[in-house]
Amino acid sequence: MNVHNFNISYQTYEHINELSEEDKLLCIMAEEALKTSYSPYSKFKVGTAIQLADGEIVLGSNQENVAYPSGLCAERVALFAIGSSKPNAIVKSMAITAFTESFDIKNPVTSCGACLQVMAEFEQRQKSPITVIFYCLNGQIMKVEGIRSLLPFVFVEDRLAGIT
Repeated sequence: MNVHNFNISYQTYEHINELSEEDKLLCIMAEEALKTSYSPYSKFKVGTAIQLADGEIVLGSNQENVAYPSGLCAERVALFAIGSSKPNAIVKSMAITAFTESFDIKNPVTSCGACLQVMAEFEQRQKSPITVIFYCLNGQIMKVEGIRSLLPFVFVEDRLAGIT
């Protein structure tokens, strides 16, 4: 038997004002994306802002449907919009935040496994890491460089892409 360990590196910040101006703007834009969340069932709004390498910022919010699980997470809404309208765009960084009136969110909300897999595929396609900022409104912020720190056993099958 062999035992293997992962080292995951991430940064934490106690307040948005500790971030660089670029990261702060991305968090503010993720907060803005909350306004377009369609979440009448869960009442849990999620917003994301994605900065492309050319500086453009693309927003996404969760979109629910009464026929669960027909909805889609904010991260995938934004990433799929980028993939379909700008297939050669490079995703530089993204900020994700959440809000609900049902309870206080005290820690950053992280992405689900399906979103992490989509994020990982974007990294693989563009051959460069994506910086992810999990922004807790009025709370702690977590910043991660690259999706592999979040999903170390990412599903990658080169043969499906025609690569041998």
